[in-house]
Amino acid sequence: MSSFLRVHIAVVCCLAAYFFAAGKLAAQPQFAPAGSYDHFTCKTQHRFQSLAAQKQTSVTDFAADQFNITYARTHWFIDPAVNYISGNITYHIQPLTSGFDTVWLDLSSNLTVQWVKYYDEYIGFSQTLPETLQIFLPDTLPTFALDSLTISYQGAPPSTGFGSFVTETHNDIPVMWTLSQPYGASDWWACKDNLTDKIDSIDIIVTTPQAYRTASNGIRVSEYIANEQRTGHWKHRHPIATYLVAIAITNYAEYTETVPTPTGNIAIQNYVYPETIETAMPLTAGLIPVMQLFDSLFIPYPYQNEKYGHAQFNWGGGMEHQTMSFVGDFGFELLAHELAHQWFGNYVTCGSWHDIWLNEGFATYLSGLCYEHLFDGFYWMPFKTIRINAITSQPDGSVWCPDTTSVSRIFNGRLSYAKGAMILHQLRWIVGDVTFFTVLRNYLTNPALANGFARSDHLIAHFESVHEQDLHWYFDDWLYGEGFPAYQINWAQSGIQTPPNTNELTITVSQNPSHPSVSFFELPLPFKAIGANGEAHEFSFFNAFNNQTHTETLNFEVTELQFDPHKWLITNNNIITALPPPLPSNITGSIQIYPNPALQTLSVKSTLLPIQSLELYNLSGQQMLQINNLHTQQHTLNLSQLTSGMYVLKVFTPQGVSVQSVVRY
Repeated sequence: MSSFLRVHIAVVCCLAAYFFAAGKLAAQPQFAPAGSYDHFTCKTQHRFQSLAAQKQTSVTDFAADQFNITYARTHWFIDPAVNYISGNITYHIQPLTSGFDTVWLDLSSNLTVQWVKYYDEYIGFSQTLPETLQIFLPDTLPTFALDSLTISYQGAPPSTGFGSFVTETHNDIPVMWTLSQPYGASDWWACKDNLTDKIDSIDIIVTTPQAYRTASNGIRVSEYIANEQRTGHWKHRHPIATYLVAIAITNYAEYTETVPTPTGNIAIQNYVYPETIETAMPLTAGLIPVMQLFDSLFIPYPYQNEKYGHAQFNWGGGMEHQTMSFVGDFGFELLAHELAHQWFGNYVTCGSWHDIWLNEGFATYLSGLCYEHLFDGFYWMPFKTIRINAITSQPDGSVWCPDTTSVSRIFNGRLSYAKGAMILHQLRWIVGDVTFFTVLRNYLTNPALANGFARSDHLIAHFESVHEQDLHWYFDDWLYGEGFPAYQINWAQSGIQTPPNTNELTITVSQNPSHPSVSFFELPLPFKAIGANGEAHEFSFFNAFNNQTHTETLNFEVTELQFDPHKWLITNNNIITALPPPLPSNITGSIQIYPNPALQTLSVKSTLLPIQSLELYNLSGQQMLQINNLHTQQHTLNLSQLTSGMYVLKVFTPQGVSVQSVVRY
């Protein structure tokens, strides 16, 4: 069986799982189709939630601006059969303020610092404050002058969050792995556990019992055996956020694939459990066209001079550790999602967990772009449909994360992942493909963001710069606002059989937002008109207010009107109704409405055609009154139960409908 066919079958199986999962959305607080999101089929540790509020305000947040970490060299001693770590960390630091004499780092209270050296001198330190290490320098360091120190520590790390430091087994073989996102790095090493400072360069050295091998970030410099122990040395020469530093240890089997790109070959180095290597190899090979796609759509793979890779671990999802993603399985969308993070999440990293969608929304959308460009586009429509259905399964929720003390809210599959992805897709519809992909390339190559951190405002500024229009109206509704619109669409066509034979299609649109945080969602609305003989015409118009009417001139009779046929919009529960054609102006003039404005009653009189029914709507599109089966020339409506304001009255006759505005004072 070819690698492509194996991947194709794997995608079919994954999508079947997605549809099954989507069918249970009403009973699930999170949207978590199998294999589609990296953090949502994991075994979350209960202890994390109690520590989250404390750890999300890292002690280094108030000291982070005082110094920069330019380099780290770690040497850890770990047996994957034992929940224990010991070792040394050497930091090169650069003071950024005057009077700098204390280094603040995050470190779990479960771990004990044995000593701190500054040159050849042991210096003072304190772990008195919870989850904190203070190091007292013997002298005040000059501003911007590089200096260094070494920390020796040991202990049994806690396992918080998604499993910051875990020892388990596979096939009865010990396996140890780390996953530090969002606040777990300090569970197993002394660091700045925040989103303010990337380590510019790092060497990771791990010594284990001889039977085991270590997978980590960057390039494997060496691996040697001495005294029945194996030592692996990895080096990474690109800036890296603390939570993306990772190690995994077990009896790994290794194989490497090569991705040809216009700028050179890229190695994909795979560390997998020996018992799964035959399953993994054809599936990881399916990532080759994915990397080539991302490389062409955005910028060349940022770590091409080192490598990309996978390390298998005991998890139901994956984690995008820089240059070496940890994965629990080898499903196509999972591998594509984690690879996408190397651009969006690693090369440019969210500068706050409030903005986690800059990582997860992008990676989710890029996995969708694989379906658009690969497999003949077969899975592109199901991908979009599943996400839209997930988003609209509940009426509330913003993409921007308001509560960063809650791990489940930060990594909410419905909002940070699915809605984050689809607001990008919707924005692509608004600005067009050329602008959309130009913006993303500019965002990735901005010197202020590349290899650094970004906030939502940075992305918005990039879109507005290239699009040359204000887009806060969009982001206010879709990033910070909650919910989605449900549309009521009425359409009719005139002139089919009677002069002037213009075949004018008239559409009237109103919407009901699902959440009060947004009073009205302004969007360009896409339509497709279809005729009896296969004719088709696609068009759009910008919906700026309720009960807005648009007229489209066609050269065929419309038998069906499709709304959003290509799934650009986050919307659901829409109602599309074909109405009788609008009345000609001479007949419309024969329908009299008085008094207007009205107080208690409103009279409707037709001098030419009988009135069949009446419908009255408020400006939000909500039906307030409906009178059917009249067949009379005149009728009086009772408005006494209505509040003051403007309404829309629809008068139905045998030859069409008349739509008129009514004011109740």
